[in-house]
Amino acid sequence: MERRDTPGQETSPLDDSDVVGEALTAQAIVDEHGTVTGWNEGAEHLLGYSPAQILGRVASALLAEDPPADGLPPLATLPRWHGKLALRHRDGRRLDRRVVAHHRLTEPGDGEWLVLCAPPVLLPQPDDKALVGWSFAQSPCCALALYDTGRRLQVANDYMEQALALTEDYLRGLRPAEILGNEEGEVGDEDMKRVLDTGEPSYREHFLRTPGEIREHAWAVFQGPLRDDNGRIRGVCLSARDITEQYWARKRLQLITEASKRIGSTLDVTRTAQELADIAVPELADFVGVDLLAFPDTVHEPFADTPGTSGPLALRRIAHQSVHPGIPKVVVAPGEVDAYPEGSPPVESLRSGRAALHQMTDTGLAEWIARDPVRSARVRELGVHSAMTVPLSARGTTLGVAVFVRHRHTEPFQQDDLVLAEELASRAAVCIDNAQRYTQQRDTAVTLQRSLLPQRLAEQAAVDVASRYLPAGGRAGVGGDWFDAIPLSGARVALVVGDVVGHGIHASATMGRLRTAVRTLADIDLPPDELLTHLDDLVGRLSTEVEGSGGEPPAGGTESAGDVGATCLYAVYDPASRRCSLARAGHPLPLMVSSDGGAELLDVPAGPPLGLGGLPFEAVEVDVPEGSLLALYTDGLVESRDLDIDKGISRLRQVLNRPAPSLDALCDTILSSMLPERPTDDVALLIARTRALDASQVATWGVNPDPAAVAGIRKQAGRQVEAWGLASAVFVTELVVSELITNAIRYAEPPIQLRLINDRSLICEVSDGSSTAPHMRRARIYDEGGRGLLLVAQLSERWGTRQTTKGKTIWAEQSLQTRPSGGRGQETPAPFGNWLASAHDF
Repeated sequence: MERRDTPGQETSPLDDSDVVGEALTAQAIVDEHGTVTGWNEGAEHLLGYSPAQILGRVASALLAEDPPADGLPPLATLPRWHGKLALRHRDGRRLDRRVVAHHRLTEPGDGEWLVLCAPPVLLPQPDDKALVGWSFAQSPCCALALYDTGRRLQVANDYMEQALALTEDYLRGLRPAEILGNEEGEVGDEDMKRVLDTGEPSYREHFLRTPGEIREHAWAVFQGPLRDDNGRIRGVCLSARDITEQYWARKRLQLITEASKRIGSTLDVTRTAQELADIAVPELADFVGVDLLAFPDTVHEPFADTPGTSGPLALRRIAHQSVHPGIPKVVVAPGEVDAYPEGSPPVESLRSGRAALHQMTDTGLAEWIARDPVRSARVRELGVHSAMTVPLSARGTTLGVAVFVRHRHTEPFQQDDLVLAEELASRAAVCIDNAQRYTQQRDTAVTLQRSLLPQRLAEQAAVDVASRYLPAGGRAGVGGDWFDAIPLSGARVALVVGDVVGHGIHASATMGRLRTAVRTLADIDLPPDELLTHLDDLVGRLSTEVEGSGGEPPAGGTESAGDVGATCLYAVYDPASRRCSLARAGHPLPLMVSSDGGAELLDVPAGPPLGLGGLPFEAVEVDVPEGSLLALYTDGLVESRDLDIDKGISRLRQVLNRPAPSLDALCDTILSSMLPERPTDDVALLIARTRALDASQVATWGVNPDPAAVAGIRKQAGRQVEAWGLASAVFVTELVVSELITNAIRYAEPPIQLRLINDRSLICEVSDGSSTAPHMRRARIYDEGGRGLLLVAQLSERWGTRQTTKGKTIWAEQSLQTRPSGGRGQETPAPFGNWLASAHDF
C-alpha cells in the first residue's frame, strides 16, 4: 500500500541523549569450556572488572553463588537460556540480575555463549505509557483501531485513517459495517460480535479496494478482545495488515500447483494447450491465446528447432480462453492460421526465445495492432492495457507462443507475472511436446496395424460378416488386437479373433506375424485345437527371440519389447453340416444369438494363453442353426478399470438381443453402447450371420474301391452337375472326379466317398481312409501315370487336401462365374487342351 505523510506533521532527529548507548548493556562471551573470551564496557561498568582482569578466567568466578542444579536444563542443546543469577562485584557486593544468554556456533564443532544483562537504568519508567500511545498512533505496518463493547470505534491510528480516507473524528462511534459500507464490513461486524461473545480472537483475509487506495489490496484482519485486570472484556482491538505481496505470491504458488495437476492430463496437443489457457484465465490474465508454428498439412508435424531468422511466421491457433463467456468476436478462431509480421511481439519472442512484457504504448506492439483493423478495434473495445508473449519451447525445440492479455485487471503485468507465465508455459510446452511425439508414434502404430488387418473381409459362402477395429484412445497406445475371416475348403469358413499382450509398434508387428501364421495354418486345414498348438509354439519362439535380443526396443523407440504373449479364439463353421468347431487360448468366450433371439455364451473349454507352451488345447463342436449370429471380440470390449468382465458380457448379450437393420449397424450399436468416448484398450469385433447349404446343393456317393467303378461314378457326377444347370462344368468335373477317384482306389484305403457341393463355386471332394497326403510330380514323356494331380490343378481354380479324423479329403473348386454355358461336347478352354492331349489315363 502507498503510505502518505499526514499533512502538517513534521519530523525531527533524536537528540544523542535520547539514544541508549550500546556500551551500557553488559556483554560477555564465554566459550564451551566456561572461559571468558569477551568483555565489553557495559560488563566492566556492571561488575568493576576491566577486560585485562577478566579475560581468560573461568566465568564461574563471577558468581556470588552457584545456581541450583535442578533449575538448569542441559545447556548444550539449548539455543538460548535466561534466568536470574547472583553476581559478585569486584568490591565484593552481591548483584542479583536477570541474564539472557545466546548459544552461538563459531566454527564446525565449536560454540560460545553471548551473555547479556540490561543496565538497571532501563527499568520501567512512567513515560513509557506515552511511548505506547505513540507506537499505536504511528504504527508503520498495521492499521489499528479500538472498539468498545458496542462495536463502535473509539480510537484509530494514522495508518487506519489513511486506508479509510477519514480522520478519527469522522470514524469515532461507527461500527465496521458502517465504516466500509460493503459486504466485507458486514463480515467484520459479525466477527467482532463473535469476539465479544466468545472472547476468542478472529482472523480473516480480504481482497478489496479501500476508499483510501487506488487499487485492490489484500488485508489480513485480526480482531482480539481487550480485557481489564479482572479479565473482563472491555473492547476489541482490530489490526489490519497489508499482505498484498504475500497474497499474490501465494496465488502464484497455488496456480503453479494447480497447473502441475491439470496441464498434461492427456496426450492430446489441443487439449494440453487448452489446459494452459484455462489455468491462466482469470487468475493471471483476462485472455490467453496459444499458437503453434503452422505447417501446410498438420499441426503434428515435427517443428523446426528455431523459426526462420526473418520474415513473417504462420501460427495456428490451437487454444484460447477469455473472461468473456463464449469468447465473442475472437480475432483468430481455433484451427485457423494467421500470419504474424516480422517485428510483432509474438514473432520476436519466438525468434529470441525470451518472454517479454508489453504495454499498449510500446512502439512495436502499437504498430502491429494498427496494421490489423479487426485486432485494433478489439483492443480499443476491451481496453487492453498490457500483454505478455511467452515462447513455448521444450527439449531445444520451438513449438509456438502463448500470449497473455489484461484488460479487466486494473494492474498491468509485472515482472513477477512474467516469471509465473514462463513457468506455466514451460510446463505446458513439455506436455505439448510429449503429446506431439506420442501422436506421431501412435499414428505410425495405427497405420502399421491397419495395414496388417484385413482392409475388407471377402464375401463368404458360409457367413455374412461385419467387423470393427477401434484403437485405444488413452496413454496405452495401439495394441495388438486382430480379426479375420478365412475361406476354407468345402464352403467352410474360419473365424478368428486375437489379442497380443502389450501396446505399441511391437505389439502391432507381433500381431501381423500371428495373423499371417494363422492364415498359413488355416490354409492347410488344421483343426482348431491343432492350429492353436502350432500357434502356441510360434509365440514361444518369438519370446525366445526377444529374450535373446535382451528385450531392447527398436532403434529410436522408447518402448521395450517385453514378453510376447497373446490370446486367440479360432472357429471353423461348416454350412453343409451346420456345425461349428471352436477352440480358444485364454480368450473371452464367444456369443451365439440363435434365430429366436436368445444370446448365449458358447461353452468352449478354456485353453492357456499362447506362449506358455506344453499345455493342450481342446476343441468343441456345436450345432449352429441357420441365421444365427456369432460374436467374437477382444477383452477391451467387455472389460475395463470401471467395468467387470462379467457385467460387460451381460451388457453385450443385451445389446446383441436388440434388432438391427444390418450387421454393420449392429457393430456400431455395440461399440456405442459398450465403450466410453476414449477407450483404454484396443477393441476388435467380428460378427457373423451363418448360412446353410440346402440338401439339394450337396450330392454324396459311396465308391466301391474297384477301378471298374470309376466310369460309373464319373457318369453319376456328370448327370448331377447337369441337373444343377451347370452343363458347361460337366466335362471338367468328370475329369476331376475320374482322376481323384482313381488315385484314391490305387493309393489310398477305403472307405472312399465322393461329395459335390453346388454353392458359389462347384466343389468336388474325395475322401478316403488313408492319412497319406498326395503330392504332384512331373511325369516323363513315356510315363503312363503321374499326371492326375497336375491335371486337377490346371482344371481347377484351387485344390488342396485336409486331414480328417478317419483319413483325408482331397478337394478341388471350379469357378462358376467365368465359365460360359454350353453342351457336353464343348471345347475345353485353354490352357487345358494341351494337357488333355497327353493324358494317357483316359
